Amino acid sequence: MKIETDRLIVRSIEKGDEIAYAEMAKDGSLEEIGFDENFSDWMGGWIEEALELTKNDDPRADYIPCTVVLKDTGEVIGNVGCTYYEDMQKVGICYFVGSAYRRKGYTTEAAKAYVSYFFEHYNEDEILATILDINTPSWKTAEKIGFKLSETKMYKDLYDEEEELYRFYAIKK
Repeated sequence: MKIETDRLIVRSIEKGDEIAYAEMAKDGSLEEIGFDENFSDWMGGWIEEALELTKNDDPRADYIPCTVVLKDTGEVIGNVGCTYYEDMQKVGICYFVGSAYRRKGYTTEAAKAYVSYFFEHYNEDEILATILDINTPSWKTAEKIGFKLSETKMYKDLYDEEEELYRFYAIKK
């Protein structure tokens, strides 16, 4: 998979991408998505799983991560993809960029391109975005690309330790 935008390439994850993700995670800013500062200790198992899920190409299996790269430098700056919410039986978008690349529009550009790809590539008519209420930049990104807020409520994802206030968004094909 490869998508090109004005400034970015969004491509299938590759062996070696996990090293850039580990660098981005060192500052603790990716903890919300599960990449803590110790990610480098367990990234080998994660990349193998991610490569297998990418190969299977089934958004309802678990997750499909794609790497976001700066077009002009080839530098890995983040990730966009989809994840399956077993409890809701729906597919959701997930995205991040490293803290050094925030507030430059990269996340919006990558997520918008991925949503278009998602609807063209998969037999799905909706994709969700579940975002912690306190993560204002992330939910503003969702709104910029056309996600509509459906509700705000306390929620505990399968991997969360406790309930927190989340915003639930959706965008339809």
